[in-house]
Amino acid sequence: MTDQAPFTLKGRNPDVLTCIANLSNDEVFTPPEFANRMLDTLAEGWAAANGGADIWADSKVTFLDPCTKSGVFLREIATRLIKGLEGEFPDLQERVDHILTKQLFGIGITRLTALLARRSLYCSKHATGPHSVAAVAFDDNDDGNVWFERTEHIRDGDRCRVCGAGKTFLDRGPDEENHAYAFIHASDISTRLGELFGGTMHFDVIIGNPPYQMTGGAGGTSDSSIYHLFVEQAIKLEPSFVSMVTPSRWLAGGRGMDEFRATMLSCGKISQLVDYPVSKDVFPGVEVKGGIGYFLWSKSHEGQTAVTTIRGEETVGPVGRDLNEFDIFVRDPRAIKILHKVQAKSEPSITEILTGDTPFGIATNFENYEQRAKAGDVALHLVKQGKRLVGYLPNKFIKKNAHLVDLWKVLTPKAGSDGGQKIPDVVLGKPLVVEPGSVCTQTFIAFWADSEAAALSIRSYYTTKFFRFLVSLRKITQDALRGTYMWVPQQTWDRTWTDAELYEKYGITEEEAAFIESMIRPMDTGVA
Repeated sequence: MTDQAPFTLKGRNPDVLTCIANLSNDEVFTPPEFANRMLDTLAEGWAAANGGADIWADSKVTFLDPCTKSGVFLREIATRLIKGLEGEFPDLQERVDHILTKQLFGIGITRLTALLARRSLYCSKHATGPHSVAAVAFDDNDDGNVWFERTEHIRDGDRCRVCGAGKTFLDRGPDEENHAYAFIHASDISTRLGELFGGTMHFDVIIGNPPYQMTGGAGGTSDSSIYHLFVEQAIKLEPSFVSMVTPSRWLAGGRGMDEFRATMLSCGKISQLVDYPVSKDVFPGVEVKGGIGYFLWSKSHEGQTAVTTIRGEETVGPVGRDLNEFDIFVRDPRAIKILHKVQAKSEPSITEILTGDTPFGIATNFENYEQRAKAGDVALHLVKQGKRLVGYLPNKFIKKNAHLVDLWKVLTPKAGSDGGQKIPDVVLGKPLVVEPGSVCTQTFIAFWADSEAAALSIRSYYTTKFFRFLVSLRKITQDALRGTYMWVPQQTWDRTWTDAELYEKYGITEEEAAFIESMIRPMDTGVA
């Protein structure tokens, strides 16, 4: 080792991986402290499944980071193995060579991150370079076991059939990053890994922080989530453990997440789930709507999941939970008893008097309205440049729910707060009672009522903390679409509702009421 840098990974001041800037909100570098928390969770799971064995003292365990960026997972695993395998390999160089050639593997997501990962793991961007701690171990393979080559999208018209990437990415030249991640663009991932690393590959542990979405994935302005594709591909490889960082929005929402959520919540293989409702508690300076978290999937696990929720200095759990108790995951276990009390009455859901998205078929950016009404026009409620306005249009523009035009309505903004990023949370935007002869753009969804008195009663109910608390259990991101109101029961629309009446009706204890009050902010509608 006379020509190589000593393999000492601790004691740097500062650790360079705590200093580098993120590539984007979707390709976020994992802080070393957070990576080590995940590795602690992995070690606990391994010990529980293997009679108390120490994973870091096992020279046969193989690890794959299929979406390595900074190389932090591989580096921190190497550090632990170097200490744990000292008894089996007393010679440091022999130990390092074994770990780096036989146990640790990574797939870079870009050329840059592959170089960065090699620098973190081998102390050199060239695995066989003069400063590499394992230069003699890789022969002529300068990439070592951290692989990257440009992968092509699988084109289906103007988008990628796998990840939904649009023309922006599909049409990039050979010298540009096209973000076609190799791990998820392989129809037979086992065979592909054999091609990348040589021979039949089996990994005991797959761990990483995958990219979260493809911007403009449908060839337009929408974003296509892709992090779940990494999880699904990893599980296909049948490892003993999978642990990945993901946005928490899959627990209760997210476009295209229904099948993934149902599978993950019902599989019974998630032994631990750690949830951070505020993403900045994990990634300072980065906001991921709905928060961030990680899970430990264990092939041998059966039964409940140990769930831990961390918000700032407050930690709730670990609490044993059945993840499939509901169709979505309720993040805070303190809410479960309250929800059970509400559901015990088996009342109709308020969604029965609530429209879906784009209530009247009029898009948010609709411009074909007038400032003044003409004979036969209906009022159009819209938001433009952050201001609520009223315009007028003829009936011919109403494409949906024409039967609701002449009813009283309570309009509620489709977008509310950011899914509990700040507590207490207002949850929903201010409601607006509108007269018959009115419609709205996609900015709103609408409750309907037969009379003004009923509409005012619905508004009073909507503004209670009780109502918005029940919505918050299903609302994990900014959008509050019809499904987020599913657990709110209907009432009789003959009074002004208050929290005190609702707490009494549903048998909410003083402790439970205090919990609701601590989570939900008062709503000032500006109405006397």
